Amino acid sequence: MKKKFKLQDLDCANCAAKMEDGIKKIPGVHDASVSFMMQKMTIEADEDQFDEIMKQVVACCAKVEPDCKILL
Repeated sequence: MKKKFKLQDLDCANCAAKMEDGIKKIPGVHDASVSFMMQKMTIEADEDQFDEIMKQVVACCAKVEPDCKILL
């Protein structure tokens, strides 16, 4: 399953890269991309675990950029 999310208050490209690397390490995630310029994130992950994976994605992003919000 592939989904796109809008990001709010992502401050720098370096933070986007760190988020992307962290998300790719989450079990069940096949691919992830975080675009600083577009303020968007694309996640490709197992459909049956998607909600649980998204909780981990939100936690990962909060560690890197506490002010950034993922508009689910």
